[in-house]
Amino acid sequence: MDKHKETFETWNKVASVYQAKYMDLDLYNETYDFICSSVEKDKAAILEIGCGPGNITRYLLAKRPDFNILCIDFAPNMIDLAKKNNPAASFRVMDCRQISELKTKFDGIVCGFCLPYLSSPESEKLISDAAQLLNKGGLLYLSFMEGDPAKSGFQTASTGDRAYFYYHELDKLKAHLVSSAFKELKVFKVKYQRPGAEMEIHTILTATKK
Repeated sequence: MDKHKETFETWNKVASVYQAKYMDLDLYNETYDFICSSVEKDKAAILEIGCGPGNITRYLLAKRPDFNILCIDFAPNMIDLAKKNNPAASFRVMDCRQISELKTKFDGIVCGFCLPYLSSPESEKLISDAAQLLNKGGLLYLSFMEGDPAKSGFQTASTGDRAYFYYHELDKLKAHLVSSAFKELKVFKVKYQRPGAEMEIHTILTATKK
């Protein structure tokens, strides 16, 4: 089976499990607060890519109810959950590799842990596409795990289902952001402890469209 197809089927299948585990996780709230304070425009248009059950959007709207948020995810079951959790937002089932098809301009684009399921070329395309979709001064938020891309591969969830996981190099992503007309790059590092595993360091990278 194609790795993208298997990953898609896994995320669609485990949507409820993911919601139960991560919906109320507060580990990244500082970085979400940064989004709320950085996007100063009233009634700003925000795109959340790979929204899952809508946990990030729920936090953002609690802090900034004026945000107009469009949430996309390629898993219909995730979108169904996100709609229930965020009745004030808008939703669309969409592969993040196709965001260039969107015609709306945004003041912020949030991509929480979507890059781990995109290859390096796909991630660079997403950044380039985001640059085209953002208004001047718009914020881009990316979260991922740093590592050697050569070590990317399938990971098995607690349910026994597999998803293909990609590691990314921070310097390469930063360089592509700069070449895609972004500035004011800021990096956050968040420690995450999985049960029975070594401590992970999650990287959040933000940048502003020139």
